Amino acid sequence: MEIGMMHLHNFLRWVILILLLFSIISSYTAWRSKRPFKKSDRRLWLFTMVSAHITLLVGLYLLIWGPMGIKNTELPAGESIMSNPVLRFKWIFHPISMFIAIALITFGKRLGRAAIPDEAKFRKAFVYFLLAMLVILAAIPWDAALFPGMPAS
Repeated sequence: MEIGMMHLHNFLRWVILILLLFSIISSYTAWRSKRPFKKSDRRLWLFTMVSAHITLLVGLYLLIWGPMGIKNTELPAGESIMSNPVLRFKWIFHPISMFIAIALITFGKRLGRAAIPDEAKFRKAFVYFLLAMLVILAAIPWDAALFPGMPAS
């Protein structure tokens, strides 16, 4: 089951990146062209947020019960998480960075309901989505398989 969850988590990475890229482009072009906020914008931002939250849930499962999860990994005597670069990345850096990115995506999506002018709505959403993309790109383990089922590089 863990392998299936890892493949799902890996696949959802690409879903988030693609939806986030569309959200960034859409909010930027709408902001610069002063286009009014549409239902399609709200839907795109919702799909981006939902895919991020589903990926978060799968990631939390893997963090706790996955092959290198907290429940299945024993540290050698005298070794701390911070002294092990692999565990530090998987247990500290990656989860915290993704929590921050998902919070930014959620804040950006919530702007769709905000009672502010559409231009400000798109500008703020663009900033939130762009920051979330940068955090995600920095925190993805790029040494893992790029697509589910492929061998790691």
